[in-house]
Amino acid sequence: MAELNEKLLGDLLRIKAEQKPDFDVLTFEHLSLDGGATPDEVRTYSDLATNANQIAAALISQGLDKGGRFGLMMRNHPEYVESMGAASMTGSVFVPIDPRTQGEKLAYFLQNSECKGLICADYCMQAVHEIRTDVPTLEWIMVLDTSGEAGEVDPRYLDNTLSLNQILEAEVEPTISRDVELQDPLAIMFTSGTTGNPKGIVIPNERLSGMGMLGFIFGYTETDRPYTGLSLTHGNAMGVTLMPSLGLGLRGVFSRRFTKSKLLDVCRLHGCTTFSLLGGMATAIYSEPERPDDGENSLRLVASAGMPGAIWESFEKRFNLKIFEWYGAMEGGMAFKPVGEGPVGSFGQGMPGFEMKILDENDNECAVGEMGEICSRPEAGGSAEVEYYKNPKASEEKTRGGWLRSGDMGYRNEDGWLFFGFRKGGGIRHNGDFVNTSFVEKVIAEHPGVKDVFVYGIEAASGAPGESDVVAALVPSDGDSFSTAGIYSACRAGLESNFVPSYLQVVTEIPKTASEKPQTRFLLEQFSKDADNVFTER
Repeated sequence: MAELNEKLLGDLLRIKAEQKPDFDVLTFEHLSLDGGATPDEVRTYSDLATNANQIAAALISQGLDKGGRFGLMMRNHPEYVESMGAASMTGSVFVPIDPRTQGEKLAYFLQNSECKGLICADYCMQAVHEIRTDVPTLEWIMVLDTSGEAGEVDPRYLDNTLSLNQILEAEVEPTISRDVELQDPLAIMFTSGTTGNPKGIVIPNERLSGMGMLGFIFGYTETDRPYTGLSLTHGNAMGVTLMPSLGLGLRGVFSRRFTKSKLLDVCRLHGCTTFSLLGGMATAIYSEPERPDDGENSLRLVASAGMPGAIWESFEKRFNLKIFEWYGAMEGGMAFKPVGEGPVGSFGQGMPGFEMKILDENDNECAVGEMGEICSRPEAGGSAEVEYYKNPKASEEKTRGGWLRSGDMGYRNEDGWLFFGFRKGGGIRHNGDFVNTSFVEKVIAEHPGVKDVFVYGIEAASGAPGESDVVAALVPSDGDSFSTAGIYSACRAGLESNFVPSYLQVVTEIPKTASEKPQTRFLLEQFSKDADNVFTER
C-alpha cells in the first residue's frame, strides 16, 4: 500500500488510529434525541478507521469503481462519517443528500450525479422507494437500521436492499485501499438551488481535508470541544466541527439535528466550549424564553455565519460568550471577523491570500456604503475556479472575469469591513426603505408569545416597481401570551413605521433547509391574504 497521506480522509483516520487508537474523537449525543434514555454513540479513531474499512469493502463488492458515485442520506449518525471515510479509501465519490428530501428533488440529485448506489437510514426508505424506478442507474441501496428511531419502517421498503449494520459486522481484509490523488473528487455537494436547479459542486479530497485547518482560523485550542446540530450534509458542519475535530484531535459533539431548546443542556453535559450557527438559527435560539441560568454554561465562542446585528450584543450578554463571525460558501471565498475586532454586524474581511470586494455590474469596486455583489478571487490577480458537475456553463458563469460571484449583495465601510445585505434578487424595499429584517425579527422574537420567526417579502399590493410588502412568518409559543394585536403593538413600539410587517403569517413551523436556512418559497406557496392564518393590522 502507498504511503499514507493525512490530506486524504481515509488515510487520516488510519494514521490517527495508529497514533491515538482509543481517543474518543466523536460523540453523537442522545440527550436531545431521547432524553438520554439510550447511550451516546462514541467513536474512537480506531472505530472510525475500522468501520470505514468495512464499508469500503462493501462498496468494492458492489462494483463501485474509482470515481463511482453513491448518495449518502441520513441524519448525523456516526455511520455518515464512516461512509465518508470509505469513499476516500476507495477513491469513490459520496453525494450528501438532506434526509428530508423526497420526490422529484431526490430523483434529481441521484440522477444528476449519476449515483450507482445509495447509503441511507431506514427512515429515508419510503421516499427512496417512491422514486426508485425513476432512477434506473441506482443499482444498490445499503440501509442503516436505526431501530425505529424516527418511527417504524414498512418492511416492504427494505426489499432488495443491503443491511449496513450487517456490513459493519462482517469480516473483511484489514486494509482496503486504492491509489487516490489529492485532486481526485471525494464529494459532490449540491447548492440550495435558490436561483434554479441545484448544482453539484465537485469537492476534491484535498479540499475536504483542508477544512480541518479552519479550526486555526476559529481559534480552536486543544482543550476546545466543538458542538453542532447542523446536518453533515451541509458544508458548515463539516468545516466548523467535523474536519477540525478529526484533523486537530478535538472531541467533537453532534446532535442528530439542530435543537434550540436543548442546545445549552447538551453543551453543559458534554463540556462543549464552542458551537456553530447559521443566520436563522440565532433568531430561533434568541426567541426561546429566557432562563436565569442562560449564562451559566461551558461555552466561550460561537462560530457564527449570519448573526443578525440587531441581536448580536444581546446574544453575547445573555449566553455569556463571544461571537466569531464569518462568511463563506462551498464554492470558495471566505471572510471573518475575529472576536473583539471590527464593528458589530460585519462578517469581517477577506482571509489571507484572497481578495474579497464588493463589485457593481461592470466589475468596478463599489464606493463605501454602496450595495454590490460580494466577489472574491486569489490575491495577485489569480482566477477563482469552481467545478459544477456536468455543468461547465454554470462553472464559467460563476467565475466570470476570474471573480467568484457569490450571488449575495453587501457593502463595505470606510475601514474595509464587509457587511451582508441580502441574497441577489431578494432584498426587501418597503415604501422606499430597505428593510433590515434582523431588526424586525429581534422585536418579534423577544415577544413571549413567539417561538420562532422569519421575515420575508411579497409583491407589494401597491404594484410599485421594486417594492415589497413585509411578511413575518411566526410560530406561536405554548400558553396564552400570543396575540396578533400584541405582536403589532410591540412592532409599533420598537420599529420604524416602514419596518412594521404588512402581514403576520402564523404557522406551526418555519420550513428550513439542512443548514437551518428558512425556505421562503414554501412560505410563499402557503401565503394568501385571505387565509385564516394570515393577519394584518386593522
